[in-house]
Amino acid sequence: MNKKCPFCNINKVKTRIIENGNHCFVILSNPRLMPGHLLIIPKRHVEKLSELSNSELADLLKFTVKYQEKIIKNIASGCDVRQNYRPFIKDGKLKVAHLHFHLQPRWPDVSDELFTKCQKYEIELFKPLTDDEKADIEKLLEK
Repeated sequence: MNKKCPFCNINKVKTRIIENGNHCFVILSNPRLMPGHLLIIPKRHVEKLSELSNSELADLLKFTVKYQEKIIKNIASGCDVRQNYRPFIKDGKLKVAHLHFHLQPRWPDVSDELFTKCQKYEIELFKPLTDDEKADIEKLLEK
């Protein structure tokens, strides 16, 4: 437990806990990117996936799959699952150094504000993978 971490010290009165498991819990993201944006958070303070025990990892993935399916069935036609590890960014309102997964409902039309404002431009960010880059990255990943 980290005394400064908002996820370790969650305000159970203000925060809507959707489900509480053995090793993690599910909440509505606040702030949120879109309606139905959920966070799945391990109860133990860890920053990286590799720090989870097998039972913690199983609980986290169980909830991720369960709530992704609930979002697709009841809220939206798609669901992004995202986890960020960015120790180079200072903690603040939009960044917490406590492992968590974002489940973000997605729609194929203009009601998807995230797509209309930024992700429709992501095609411009993708670059072809060169043979040299592939070889370099494969070597780095072997270490």
